[in-house]
Amino acid sequence: MIALKKFKSNTLGGILLSLLLSSVIVVCLGIVYFYAYLPNATNHGETITVPNIEGKSGQEAASFLAKHDLRYEVNDSSYSEKYPPLTVLKQYPRAGSKVKENRKIYVSINRLDPPSIPLPNLVDGSLINAEAVLKGNELKRGRIELRSSPFLNLVLDMKYKGHSIAAGVRVPKGSSIDLVVGDGGGGGGEMPNLSGLSLEDAKVLIFGYNMSIGAINLVGDTLNADPVILKQKPGAGENFKVGDVVDIWIGKAGTPIEEGEEESQ
Repeated sequence: MIALKKFKSNTLGGILLSLLLSSVIVVCLGIVYFYAYLPNATNHGETITVPNIEGKSGQEAASFLAKHDLRYEVNDSSYSEKYPPLTVLKQYPRAGSKVKENRKIYVSINRLDPPSIPLPNLVDGSLINAEAVLKGNELKRGRIELRSSPFLNLVLDMKYKGHSIAAGVRVPKGSSIDLVVGDGGGGGGEMPNLSGLSLEDAKVLIFGYNMSIGAINLVGDTLNADPVILKQKPGAGENFKVGDVVDIWIGKAGTPIEEGEEESQ
């Protein structure tokens, strides 16, 4: 005290002492604020693990987060047929993240009604192709209805809710589309005329009628000419059935078929 009394407030020593005491007080207050008060006020160093709320209804999610001192906010919506409407599909931050209490968790909610898409054209394609296209467009294959046709598993018509539907009409995502397909046993028909066609063109017709090629008989010199169909069996106009075998004779146009070449070789 005696030493302090030597420094009067109006002396240089007194002024320096006052500044030193003020600085000490400010430093002490800063230490108390930043290392005692502020951490308690902001929960410094304390975090909450974000729970998984995906798959829960909006009401369940809100209640669940409240128990964990968290809040939620809907920031968008999308659609998934795997979950009921108004179900949480996605969340941010993700489950397992570390956040402060009272943090907002942003969620994506499943829409009430699915979006609609134009129905792709499946007619005149195969059943396998139709199933792949439906899946790629987030649609489901419904019932298979067989219809008499020589073309096995060829899509002949599309139906939605029991009624025929044209390509391009919009349907809800996830809808079931029924397919009318050929049974491959429709009794066949009249044999087309293959005479004068190239072998490749004849194959298109034969395979198109769900028949197969049997014997291919070469007539005369076929090396220096473009061979064509000279004869067929069954003949043009004769009845055929699905799966029948067609024998053909090929050679230069106008080449006669000798007697020994009449039978399949």
